Amino acid sequence: MAKGGEKEWIESCEIMVAIEELSLLKNEGEEKKLSTLAFLHLSNLLLQVLDKIGPTMSVLSLDIRRNIERLEEMYLLDPSCNSSLMEIVEKEVKEGTVRKADSCSRAILWLSRSLDFSVALLDGVKKDSEQSLNQIIEESYKTTLGPWHGWIASAAYKIALQLTPDREVFVGLLMGKDKDNAKFKGEIYKLVTLIQPFLHEIHELMVSVHFPFLLFIFV
Repeated sequence: MAKGGEKEWIESCEIMVAIEELSLLKNEGEEKKLSTLAFLHLSNLLLQVLDKIGPTMSVLSLDIRRNIERLEEMYLLDPSCNSSLMEIVEKEVKEGTVRKADSCSRAILWLSRSLDFSVALLDGVKKDSEQSLNQIIEESYKTTLGPWHGWIASAAYKIALQLTPDREVFVGLLMGKDKDNAKFKGEIYKLVTLIQPFLHEIHELMVSVHFPFLLFIFV
């Protein structure tokens, strides 16, 4: 486990690591875009972003962790056969398990929705505006996760919003040490630009395997 300055350096480099990995995937071609490992890495990066917001996102973070664990377990059962999200989803379709509450297909769906939220959040943070972090989170939620949440999940989220830190504090935590605001915004812009087509591929996958009903799953 990293300690002291080493831990801070690792945390401050997470965004750059994600950028590098997504850039490699983009250069390797279309067939690599839905890599299971890349998707898991992005999902774990999302958790780190939410952790920096604090207890406000604890319910969402717990749900993301559960879905990550479910997908990781499937991947580790046979890394060669589960190297892509397409392989995992198509396998569950053939086995007739895709509709189950604990299917990996549902985990992928909810992780992709959570990533949609994180992209909207990061995009809002990098913009020059007078919006508070609370307002940015609320707008991001309404356009991504909100439409899929029932009244219980929505009510829990609205209560949690009262605990968000100041925008400056959150940005400072994301930037880490030895970074200026302009460099940070450039990194966020690049990361968002790379994540968006990856997420588009996942949304296309959900339609292409003939189970569009998954797109209308609510909680």
